[in-house]
Amino acid sequence: MADSDLEIVVDDPTAPEDDSPSVTNVRTVELATMVLLFALAAILGYDNWRTGISWDSSGPEAGYFPFYLSIILAGASLYGFATVLFNAQEGTETFVTRGQLRRVMQVFVPTLLFCLTMQWLGLYVASFLLIAGFMAIVGKIAWWKSLLTAFIFVAIMFVTFDIAFDVIMPKGPLEAAFGR
Repeated sequence: MADSDLEIVVDDPTAPEDDSPSVTNVRTVELATMVLLFALAAILGYDNWRTGISWDSSGPEAGYFPFYLSIILAGASLYGFATVLFNAQEGTETFVTRGQLRRVMQVFVPTLLFCLTMQWLGLYVASFLLIAGFMAIVGKIAWWKSLLTAFIFVAIMFVTFDIAFDVIMPKGPLEAAFGR
């Protein structure tokens, strides 16, 4: 195979602009992540302490190992927080720009809405709406193609999981109307 200096470059017309203003820097995100991890460790530690962290006659109680894992997570979070806090000259580069955050939110918000609506509409209807919406709005694909693709995908998933393998999936009013 010949060695070539050719490079293939594909331009994304929807890519965020290069001069988009910064939303936050790396240091701020790292500090926030360490605080959230510490909070998670504290919640897990308390819950496992409440469950029981000692030994009884048959061995360790249910919260014994998870409690100590939460202690390790809390310690790692404090270490990470202190490391970031005392290294003030590092982490000043941009973590995300406004244009990049807009693209992330185009995926995050519909996915969050999918998780919430699945509780009321069921898995299949929520999946249909998510797929069709993504294809039509984010992908800018014709609505009829988006709706058809979403319908075929959801139909295949319904036949595979509900009929062939008889897996219990979250049901909504539409599936209940069909007696499933």
